[in-house]
Amino acid sequence: MKEHFLLDSETTFLNFGSFGACPKPVFEAYHDFQVLLEKNPVQFIVKIGPELVNESRKALAEFIDCDFKDFVFVQNPSYAVNAIVKSLKFEQGDEVLTTDLEYGACDRTWNFYAKERGFVYKRQPISLPIQSKEAFLEEFWKGYSDKTKLVFISQITSATGLILPVKEIVEEAKKRGLLTFVDGAHVPAHIPLSLRDLNPDFYTGACHKWMMTPKGSSFMYVRKELQHLIDPLIVSWGYEADYPTDSQFYDYHQFNGTRDFSAYLTIPSAIDFMQQNNWWGKTKFCNEQTIFWVQKLADLLGTKPLAPLTSEFYGLLGSLEIKCDNPIDLKNTLYDEYRIEIPVMVHNGKTYLRFSYHPLNSESDLVRLFEVLKELKSKSLI
Repeated sequence: MKEHFLLDSETTFLNFGSFGACPKPVFEAYHDFQVLLEKNPVQFIVKIGPELVNESRKALAEFIDCDFKDFVFVQNPSYAVNAIVKSLKFEQGDEVLTTDLEYGACDRTWNFYAKERGFVYKRQPISLPIQSKEAFLEEFWKGYSDKTKLVFISQITSATGLILPVKEIVEEAKKRGLLTFVDGAHVPAHIPLSLRDLNPDFYTGACHKWMMTPKGSSFMYVRKELQHLIDPLIVSWGYEADYPTDSQFYDYHQFNGTRDFSAYLTIPSAIDFMQQNNWWGKTKFCNEQTIFWVQKLADLLGTKPLAPLTSEFYGLLGSLEIKCDNPIDLKNTLYDEYRIEIPVMVHNGKTYLRFSYHPLNSESDLVRLFEVLKELKSKSLI
């Protein structure tokens, strides 16, 4: 499927997880909306755009299985995390339970507000490799105390690329009377998502990653009964609106100053692109290939997979611990000398190499990575 994308043909692209990539028809739709904006900026921003935003919300709501009035579009999951964390009223000594596998930007957001307000952001250590779902859950809940008020957890983690058992965590958290906030940045179009089934209190996901919309397109979901708690991160015309809609949540968060929101409007085009290309059939194959290559690369690197090799833990991302003296140098070498775009990340003092197997990839891309790593290993560079 690589011919559908604008990616540099000379680059082996194995980093779909960071910022995604946009298919040509979706990018063309993006451009068309931007032209429409420039032809009549006032009508687009004030009248046409909001109507198109709601069309996009309805399309996404069907794709992620929720009521379209229960989420708003935001630029990125970091924005959503900030808006929600800033709004929640934690008292001195309250605890937020999470794992030590979370995304660095989210850790920083929680730490910022924890220091400001005196609550505790508790990063429960998770042993790697994960032995089983049951072992993970047992280890995670060891971090619970009578001071715990909320659980924050990634559905698919960034550094490890692993799928975590968030449904079981949400269900158990509800039994314990806790709020739940799921970071699903990597989830939409990566694995099937039903927010009705998962039923978290808060959820954020990116559309510009695996859904392949242009950059700056994400959503913030808040359970209807809690929407009144979330203050606007940027106070604008929607606060004490002159012409309020039937949703304060929408008024507070959807429009917060002049900006080009064309990326949001491409979501129906992205969904059409996936439907036309047998998306879930292709990702099933890619998942099988991801699992195969995790084991093959682990054998090459002399390491172990980070979890049992099943689709319970793996989607289209494979991450492996790798030994190297300088992770930045390794990443630069892979790109500058071999034209392989792949993240090399340091997390909890360990270095991880994370590859993606997107439907645009072919086996030759992973063969290329394997051969380059084999060469670097022969030179004692890894």
